[in-house]
Amino acid sequence: MSGTPPELPIVVLDALMPKAQRLVANRRGSMVWEVDSHRGHYAVKVGYPIEATAGWPAQPWTALAPAREGAVLCRLGLDDCAYGEWDLGTWNFQPWHEGPDLYELWSPCRDADSRLEPHPSAALSCVEALAALHGRGWAHGDVQPAHFIIGPDRTHLIDLALARGGQVPEGYDFPFRGCLVHYEAPEIARSVLATGEAHPTQEADVYALGASLLISATGWRAVEYPDDAPRREQRRAVATGKRRPVKLHGELGELIDAMLSPVPEDRPTVYEVGKSLS
Repeated sequence: MSGTPPELPIVVLDALMPKAQRLVANRRGSMVWEVDSHRGHYAVKVGYPIEATAGWPAQPWTALAPAREGAVLCRLGLDDCAYGEWDLGTWNFQPWHEGPDLYELWSPCRDADSRLEPHPSAALSCVEALAALHGRGWAHGDVQPAHFIIGPDRTHLIDLALARGGQVPEGYDFPFRGCLVHYEAPEIARSVLATGEAHPTQEADVYALGASLLISATGWRAVEYPDDAPRREQRRAVATGKRRPVKLHGELGELIDAMLSPVPEDRPTVYEVGKSLS
């Protein structure tokens, strides 16, 4: 892919016939486009395999992720989406959601001289979005601040490529090998270190949501390790279960502290978190 200006696959162009399109992201096996079409306003995800590079192993699963997410969205009953294959991998399209993500929304709270407190309503809207997924029997597997889009009417939980909870086509499936380490629960980190794989759970989602709320409100990761530490070293730090104290006042701080318990059974469910916030 390097050196070649990215383009939407022909099959997607034929399906959507865009009036306008904008490349939003192109990194490590995944392209995301914003597309305005006669059919509507869409996010288009295009995957391709990652070759091994210095410090990074090969990641062929990135080519399958868009189709896997598309299959999950269809299983969850989203009508206005589709997925399929192209020359180098797979693609999906789904409705585009306007609004800032959680980290962006709470950026004023992180200013050094700010006296602004994170608003509980935004936290509650994220909890409700995750609870809706859990209520269908699914675990997200990749909860992080960028995946909560705070829209004008409700919050949308996006990026479901790693979700587990129902059958997806075997040809598009792949093992769960962990997520962004900043939001990885200790038990997930331990499993990935020991076996290279793990199983996403709703309890791990709650930990990740707590870590997402914490970093969005304060700028601090739940677990301390050097910014430039190798991924395996980061995981080892998370796997110990030791973390920073939650320096956030009030009920939200207490909830986050409980959500970040190193023991999965001691964490509140997402429904209990929502009840406390509401």
